[in-house]
Amino acid sequence: MNKYRTHNCSELRKKNSSQDIILSGWINKKRDHGNLLFIDLRDNYGITQCIIDKSNSSFKELEKIQLESVIKINGKVVERSEETINLELQTGEVEVNIDSFEVLGTCKELPMPVFTDQEYAEEIRLKYRFLDLRRKKIHDNIILRSKVISFIRNEMFQLGFLEFQTPILTSSSPEGARDFLVPSRLNPGKFYALPQAPQQFKQLIMVSGFDKYFQIAPCFRDEDARADRSPGEFYQLDLEMSFVEQEDIFEVVEKLIVNVFKKFSLKKLMHAKFPKISYEESMLKYGSDKPDLRNPLLISDLTNIFSREDVTFEIFKKLVKSGSKVRCIVTKNTKDKPRSFFDNIDKWAKDQGASGLAYFTIEKDKQISAKGPVGKFFSSAALEEIMKITGANDGDSVFLACGKINEVEKITSQARDKIANDLDLIDKNIFAFCWIVDYPMFEKDEITNKIKFSHNPFSMPQGNIKDINFDEPLNIKAYQYDIVCNGIELSSGAIRNHIPELMYKLFSIAGYEKTQVDEKFSGMINALSYGAPPHGGIAPGIDRIVMLLANEKNIREVTMFPMNQNAQDLMMNAPSNVNEEQLKELGLAIKIKK
Repeated sequence: MNKYRTHNCSELRKKNSSQDIILSGWINKKRDHGNLLFIDLRDNYGITQCIIDKSNSSFKELEKIQLESVIKINGKVVERSEETINLELQTGEVEVNIDSFEVLGTCKELPMPVFTDQEYAEEIRLKYRFLDLRRKKIHDNIILRSKVISFIRNEMFQLGFLEFQTPILTSSSPEGARDFLVPSRLNPGKFYALPQAPQQFKQLIMVSGFDKYFQIAPCFRDEDARADRSPGEFYQLDLEMSFVEQEDIFEVVEKLIVNVFKKFSLKKLMHAKFPKISYEESMLKYGSDKPDLRNPLLISDLTNIFSREDVTFEIFKKLVKSGSKVRCIVTKNTKDKPRSFFDNIDKWAKDQGASGLAYFTIEKDKQISAKGPVGKFFSSAALEEIMKITGANDGDSVFLACGKINEVEKITSQARDKIANDLDLIDKNIFAFCWIVDYPMFEKDEITNKIKFSHNPFSMPQGNIKDINFDEPLNIKAYQYDIVCNGIELSSGAIRNHIPELMYKLFSIAGYEKTQVDEKFSGMINALSYGAPPHGGIAPGIDRIVMLLANEKNIREVTMFPMNQNAQDLMMNAPSNVNEEQLKELGLAIKIKK
């Protein structure tokens, strides 16, 4: 028999009544009723209520012991009376009469309580993460994470995939984010890079003749933190398949995602078959390539309306002549909303750095008219055309934004979410997945005006290669795709470019010489020259999947040992200084910026 426990703290039931048992765990809570001391004993599995009478010689010693101390209890299981049963606990029909106890681990004064899920400052939570992880909600989140990963791994095996591990120390490559660099002692002056993703390696696995690969892969990017992105490192389900087209990837991933979300959540899926939305359509209708499809509000383009003579909104007309775009959002049946509702949204838009949102409400009496600050600038005929374009009706309101395309997309995307939340239009009990497809291969850098890759440089362009017009690179679309759920990007993927000559051509458009491609991607280019199959893949983010399943808004809540916003581990004091001897061994010197 294990000397520390005969049962865990979630196992005891009525059938165990009168049994002598041993439990070990942390003191979660104490309630002193004078003659009786109640102790909630907690371990990884649950909580058991234990009681000790004042007549017991251990009473006074147990009374003084600090919460979160680890103790072992010897006692007898007894049934609770009907009025004291606690249905919130798995063990709520019984309790344990303590005969004796032993302290296994003492606890100092706590910097934060463990028995509550009350919010505490990030600095305290991360510095004492080992205490934070004892708290029920986050403890359950981490257990959920483990179960999700285990389930995914089993599903991948069922789908015929093999699990392989790729190197952590590799070479630096321009994949869109900053690398973490690791100096090489044996090769002075040279550096490894931690992988931003196993991109090149997983393609090389396909070239090696393996058909379906996956791994739960750690990825390292020197990026700023966001609510849905950890600074430093994250995990993804990395997968790749040979002899596939885009639809083959979709079929596998949809099946996996549906199974995971049905297994671990009671929320409904809006679509059993994920809708496919082109990048161009997504940017027009939602102002973003990460649309929340739970939100019924759509964005429409009204730029051409402002070339009409019967539209006299001169501010917008002048901006449109100089190249600006006009986009609008229609809200249904908002004619009875107070003026403050509209003004608050306009003020909010200005607080976001935009010039505001103009608005009017459509009224249909003998003829169509518009009520609101800018309604007078639109004729009945112009309003009819707006109604035709947007699907607006009598009593609906129209919010207008005007500006450069990237500015107007940004503010209308944010306004779409803001207005939907204000009007309580979003069903929080739904997961709405979609594919965003047909990404442009290239885009123009706003600062340098140079052509650069818009997504993944290793992607296959769409269409017959012989017919592609490389002189108009901004018109080239790629077999690139994202999975989005409730406005959160879960994954990016692509059908890969497996033709070396085509890769050289595409990289030359982005400003890379052939020698640079050979130097940066020597392993990849060399391998593709020895018979590479058509292949493609994707990499759903594990952290974001668990964040959605746990109904959390911050990825920190589903990560065991996260860093803070400044990419610091407050618990382990990382990053930290290293001594001169270590630097000397690596041939490095620290030069502090003034």
